[in-house]
Amino acid sequence: MLRINQIKLPLDHPPSALKEAILARLHIADAELIDFTVFKRSYDARKKNAIVLIYSVDVMVSNEALALQAVGHGDTNVMPSPDTSYKFVAGGQQPQGHDRNERPIVIGTGPCGLFVALILAQMGLRPLILERGKVVRERTVDTFGFWRKRELNPESNVQFGEGGAGTFSDGKLYSQIKDPKHYGRKVLTEFVKAGAPEEIMYVSKPHIGTFRLVKMVEQMRENIIALGGEYRFSSKVVDIDVEGSGSARQIRGVMLESGEHIASRHVVMAIGHSARDTFEMLHARGVYVEAKPFSIGFRVEHPQSLIDVCRFGPNAGNKILGAADYKLVHHASSGRSVYSFCMCPGGTVVSAASEPGRVVTNGMSQYSRNERNANSAIVVGITPEQDYPGHPLAGIALQRRLEEGAFVLGGSTYDAPGQLMGDFVKGRASRALGSVIPSLKPAVHLTDLAGALPEYAIAALREAFPAFDKQIKGYYQEDALLTGVETRTSSPIRIKRNDADLQSLNTRGLFPAGEGAGYAGGILSAAVDGIKVAEAVALSLAGRAT
Repeated sequence: MLRINQIKLPLDHPPSALKEAILARLHIADAELIDFTVFKRSYDARKKNAIVLIYSVDVMVSNEALALQAVGHGDTNVMPSPDTSYKFVAGGQQPQGHDRNERPIVIGTGPCGLFVALILAQMGLRPLILERGKVVRERTVDTFGFWRKRELNPESNVQFGEGGAGTFSDGKLYSQIKDPKHYGRKVLTEFVKAGAPEEIMYVSKPHIGTFRLVKMVEQMRENIIALGGEYRFSSKVVDIDVEGSGSARQIRGVMLESGEHIASRHVVMAIGHSARDTFEMLHARGVYVEAKPFSIGFRVEHPQSLIDVCRFGPNAGNKILGAADYKLVHHASSGRSVYSFCMCPGGTVVSAASEPGRVVTNGMSQYSRNERNANSAIVVGITPEQDYPGHPLAGIALQRRLEEGAFVLGGSTYDAPGQLMGDFVKGRASRALGSVIPSLKPAVHLTDLAGALPEYAIAALREAFPAFDKQIKGYYQEDALLTGVETRTSSPIRIKRNDADLQSLNTRGLFPAGEGAGYAGGILSAAVDGIKVAEAVALSLAGRAT
């Protein structure tokens, strides 16, 4: 097949226009075109009155060589279609001589752990999957119960349980990672098999939404079990069994909270960015851990209709465009970077605490993205060298301190502290809401957020909000709502691994993986990292290096 990129058509083009554009680009007659499929569709909204759709298509023609010759070398947007199919690195059976009673263990069932387990199961390696939380349906009941009744279950919430933190998010399925082996295509293909809409295969910014993710996670679990995998829920790993010392350290198994020891020399740690007790255990057991940068800030809500008009002008509300998103960056005079993160069009702000006496926010959307508000984290980048030096786990201590402060600012009831944007910039406490009605449950407690973050972060944010108005006219809205605090933007630590075999720097058989280990950020990149780690485990079992 041939791949044609950069086919630009008006937003309201008729269905026949794409086929006509293909014929014109290849200089062929209708009869020579056998078939075509849309590989990617994006849009260019820089001219709000003349938004264009941009297509990449895969085309089957009767004479591919002749079509390429007719196009010539001058058109770099026409080429043979790359092979994006997934190819397993190991066979479909366990390696000869391998003890079938010693299965690879996968800890965590977020996007990373899910794809580690799926790939291992598809290769016949019968993974054992351990999850500290509950199955996704029970977890959903607990999470909504916390939002309604303020009753937090530390093992079953937005962060912990089947599906991981990505289950209660916008369900974004795009990333800026380099992906030369097209692992992302494998992820999207498996999601479609599990019930995701077909459009995620071709839209430029695919998303799924929470309720659909729940059903998909259940379906993928059933597939993994059917292939020989085994799940154990409410099975918290509290220790690891390591033999040897120095460069000869080798993992031999894990210990559950129940006291059960499970033997394995291949253990994947796909534990997510909030498994602070597990981070502490690994560090205490001598696994190499280092602090890494992350970001802190607030969640910001605007009317979605305002963002739609600001981004799309007269085309706001177009079904193809959907609810508008945005991406903002401001380089503050202090040298700090302030930027938007995890923007959720037509979504809600959610209380995402996982530890008692602490408050943290996140954003979530359903597939329809039809809630009244747009929300995004607006955060300030921080580094261990500058802001939390001295210990590999110092970033965790900072997160906890900020979340404890937010709990108190919100009234010590799990309500989140909030402030109007104008009041925040002007340094005065908010007393009443404006036109933006908060979406967070249980509730938002209006206050002064100046004490919610370090002074350097507050100063950078106060400078950034008016500056963002130059990028999106109307963004600096006096009664836009800030809610705090946003601290779980990424893992505060990295469990370092070797580039060659993806095993811990100093503990053989331990495979740090995904966002919690510091190697991913978001659903797609975490799932892709899961595929890479699954391959590394399979090759290790087979006695080969990656």
